[in-house]
Amino acid sequence: MKFRLISMPRALITGATAGIGAAFTRLLAERKYDLVLVARDLPRMQEQAEGYRNRYGIQVEVLQADLSVLSELARVEERVARLNEPIDVLINNAGFGLNKSFSTSAIDDEQKLLDVLVTAPMRLTHAALPQMRSRKTGTIINVSSVAGWIAGGTYSAAKSYLTVFTESLHTELQGTGVTAHVLCPGFTHTEFHQRGRMKMNGLPSFMWLDADRVVADAWSAAQSGKAISVPGTQYKILSWVSRKAPRGWVRRIGMGVRVRQRR
Repeated sequence: MKFRLISMPRALITGATAGIGAAFTRLLAERKYDLVLVARDLPRMQEQAEGYRNRYGIQVEVLQADLSVLSELARVEERVARLNEPIDVLINNAGFGLNKSFSTSAIDDEQKLLDVLVTAPMRLTHAALPQMRSRKTGTIINVSSVAGWIAGGTYSAAKSYLTVFTESLHTELQGTGVTAHVLCPGFTHTEFHQRGRMKMNGLPSFMWLDADRVVADAWSAAQSGKAISVPGTQYKILSWVSRKAPRGWVRRIGMGVRVRQRR
């Protein structure tokens, strides 16, 4: 058994096994953070955890949880709030999308989307803040989306909440030593769209982002104390246009994108 005399910083990542969550996990492991991985796929987490332990010599916990289930979310909250093994970095990344319009989707699916995209990051952030503020250090990164600036169904609405919530929290925490940052990426090469059965064949290649680059940009921005990051010049332009253009036009474009994804 190996013992370490120096306590390493610790990061908890939700949705840690794929896409942006896995990219955050790699970045933090490379920086010698101990990790707490949260996801539903236990075998995949265990395999990845063993790889990180062997490659980087870090400690890795795995916590299987479906964040749409309140009792399982509560177990993650307890881990985030633990004072004797505090979380220095909280990455709220878990999420999914629905391939149906609101009027045709199942209400239970809509509730799960709201629970994972809104309730879980809100509750985990609230659980992290007391121990971070008492130690006067900590970083919270919430993974939102440029979709939060368009009218693209309940997914867009949930991401809009997360963006505004984090921007507000960033202001509230100034001077405390704790930073809140919101990452708003565009289309990124992950498993997200395949899992949601969304048609993405018609999207031009220049609109796709690399997950590792997205995460590196967000980490740099968060460490610089910035409230928000939008990776990629193309998405910086689109996000600016979507916030400045007439809302009627934004609504038509947003729903048009969603319709094409469902085909």
